[in-house]
Amino acid sequence: MQDRTLYATLSAAVSLALIGSGIAPHDRATWLLEVAPVLIAAPLLLWSHARLPLTRLLYIVIAIHALILILGGTYTYARVPLGFWVQDWLDLSRNPYDKLGHFIQGVTPALLAREVLLRLGFVRPGRMLGFLAICVALGFSAFYELIEWWVALLAGQGAEAFLGTQGDPWDTQSDMFMALLGALFAVTLLAGLQDRQMQRANAPGSAA
Repeated sequence: MQDRTLYATLSAAVSLALIGSGIAPHDRATWLLEVAPVLIAAPLLLWSHARLPLTRLLYIVIAIHALILILGGTYTYARVPLGFWVQDWLDLSRNPYDKLGHFIQGVTPALLAREVLLRLGFVRPGRMLGFLAICVALGFSAFYELIEWWVALLAGQGAEAFLGTQGDPWDTQSDMFMALLGALFAVTLLAGLQDRQMQRANAPGSAA
């Protein structure tokens, strides 16, 4: 029952944030591009929950990721107020909110890869599992950068808000580096908690 309450709360929070963000976003096209992963992931999570319910940790991380995407879509990443506060606090040259987005873009795929690879028996626990999880996260990050490139080719100057480079010629490389840091964070600091939750989920008599 506690898990059901948590999942209902997370679903409600993401749904309300998504609806609220769609009322008057800074740029409608950019908003749609930024929240598209949420719109794609939501039905997939509902479909997979009965077949392969994920750990509590992963559902929480996915919800946080969704909220970060939604906030970025509402203002565009270069204009998120939270990023301006951090920029002023650390005396940075640009709004760093998009780097938070790319950091969590490393955390979520890494944890998801670990869980799927372990629970479906593709890989045994060990160093190779962490390595493959990091590879999946970096592959996802690289593919997202390709999507940004394709959007830029199609939309031209209209894609500037979606790209969020803020004049940084090394934005793509730093985005992927942040994803790498996120993946490393996931496999070193969150893996133990994830493993314990998977063990409880697989224990005899445990509720799905």
